[in-house]
Amino acid sequence: MIAYYVHHHGSGHLRRAAAIAAHLGEQLLGLSSLPRPSGWPGRWTTLPDDAGGADAQRDDVTAGATLHWVPRHHAGLRDRMALVSAELRRYPVRLLVADVSVEIALLARLHGVPVVVVAQPGRRTDRAHRTAYDLAEAILAPWPARPAPGWPPRWLSKTVHTGAFSRFDGRTPAPAAAARRVLVLWGAGGLAVSTAQLHAAATATPAWQWDIAGPLRPGEDPGSRPANLHHHGWVADPWPLLAGAEVVVTHAGQNALAEVAAARRPAVVIPQPRPFGEQSATAAALNRASLGVVRRSWPAPARWSGVLAEASSRGGDWRSWSPGDGAGRAAAALRELAGPR
Repeated sequence: MIAYYVHHHGSGHLRRAAAIAAHLGEQLLGLSSLPRPSGWPGRWTTLPDDAGGADAQRDDVTAGATLHWVPRHHAGLRDRMALVSAELRRYPVRLLVADVSVEIALLARLHGVPVVVVAQPGRRTDRAHRTAYDLAEAILAPWPARPAPGWPPRWLSKTVHTGAFSRFDGRTPAPAAAARRVLVLWGAGGLAVSTAQLHAAATATPAWQWDIAGPLRPGEDPGSRPANLHHHGWVADPWPLLAGAEVVVTHAGQNALAEVAAARRPAVVIPQPRPFGEQSATAAALNRASLGVVRRSWPAPARWSGVLAEASSRGGDWRSWSPGDGAGRAAAALRELAGPR
């Protein structure tokens, strides 16, 4: 059996796990504080929450900068780790995938269970990340095989590059259903763009129809909106909106980019603030590969016509970033590392 730990922040970790799980089948144990997703093929253990009720200084949540989240005397953390240990003892786990948690990776390896760490872009050379990457049997990198800045040879030698992948791999991209239609695709991980900025961009580009898919910032109300803009809110399946867009505006999260790449859509990519410079690193990689139109921050209203026109003219050839078989390649690597049943 392969155990797969899924981090609770945002939706990208869960969707990535589900894409791989579809290729692994029943011999799989999901571990997460998230509820079991629909269609998960194997077992699922919902873990206690360890996210709240801690003070960074008082509770020394990093244990002297050796880890990322281990607050002192936290009942949720204690119960969470105890349950993971119990599940590793209960089932014949041959391999654990950590996506992502240094602490879970370390716990599994202390039980003698080999670990695969799912890599994330950005500066991952702090002490905690070094521990996880060093102890891993392999590092799974869901991006093309390009050297990661600052990575030592010992990590690169055991890294499996799959290219980006998503739940939409295998669907046939089609020409945009409507010209001059832009989709703003936000995720559940938070964003630094206001409703006022979205409305101003739409107002400045009356020839374009704007669709907004994703949550607003906490406390914001869409209020009155331009006639050429529609707030869809959270959209469980954005494929129809992707298929209908001439250009997609999105952040630089791995899952969002993988979905845009699967749809082969021209894109404007605006990285959002994330720990370890994750999205900034991804945006820099896109720039080097000449994929999408990358802007460091939300453009001023008067610039949007030119930005959308540039993205549309550049096209949506994402094959070098997302070949379409990444989830299957990841599953094959995990099966090989886990060994015979």
